[in-house]
Amino acid sequence: MIQIQKRNKDSKRGHLFNKGSFSAVLLNGRASERRSRRQLHVKSILSLTEKVLFPDTCPFCEQVSETIPCENCRKIMEELLIKSPRCYKCGKPIRYKEQEYCSDCKKQNHVYDRGIALWLHKSPLSDALYRMKYHNRRCYAPVIGERMAKGLHKWIEEVNPDVLLPVPLHRKRRRLRGYNQAELLACSIGNVLNLPVDTSILRRVKYTNPQKKLDPIRRQKNLQEAFAAGRVSKELKDYRKRTSARMYHAVLIIDDIYTTGNTIDAVATELRKMGVERIYFMTASIGQGY
Repeated sequence: MIQIQKRNKDSKRGHLFNKGSFSAVLLNGRASERRSRRQLHVKSILSLTEKVLFPDTCPFCEQVSETIPCENCRKIMEELLIKSPRCYKCGKPIRYKEQEYCSDCKKQNHVYDRGIALWLHKSPLSDALYRMKYHNRRCYAPVIGERMAKGLHKWIEEVNPDVLLPVPLHRKRRRLRGYNQAELLACSIGNVLNLPVDTSILRRVKYTNPQKKLDPIRRQKNLQEAFAAGRVSKELKDYRKRTSARMYHAVLIIDDIYTTGNTIDAVATELRKMGVERIYFMTASIGQGY
């Protein structure tokens, strides 16, 4: 009998304790809700202030715009989209389908297999790429990269790359610039298409002069032995686990501009040494093929 009474007292105490706990939880919940409301209010004020002080601007004309890109640049960029017929090798626009190859690819044997670009290298795109590369407009990369991914996704599915490889930047130039624009584009494309980006298997070991300042012959010499094998990356380790292969079968090189193809060929040469069988490239812009 004594034991029963004792258990009743304990259960009564437990019942009272549960009530107190419930009240405490309720009070804490209300306090937490008030804090959340205050945080949301502060965030909305900060967001509004940011929009006033740093309004969204079109990456192509640098004008304030509610849409990115602005309506005027959107129309111009549509006109710059490269349509068929394209060079079968580098993807430059050509006059007639019967040509198959552009004038440059007829003269030169490229190391890579095939390539493509989304736009012609003309203003306002050329201006935007220049600012992205040399004037710290790295914020342009997600806009341009997303359009590359969506505009060329069918071709990317066709070549079926195992990985995206941004053209490496020499450590000295990267330190001066603060970033690699090709890497930013590759990451944006990879996020949209859910493709891995490998920034480690290849490195730039030679500090070269800017290609745009050199003639075709000096461009080739400038890039001789400019790249070398890097370290085994996490992406390559994951690929090895999935496939039991030692090296990627197909690689898609990413860069901002394609001109003569010397940079892509220099990268492809090193990838061939490493055992990559299929090598493609994709850039934001490219010149005419005639």
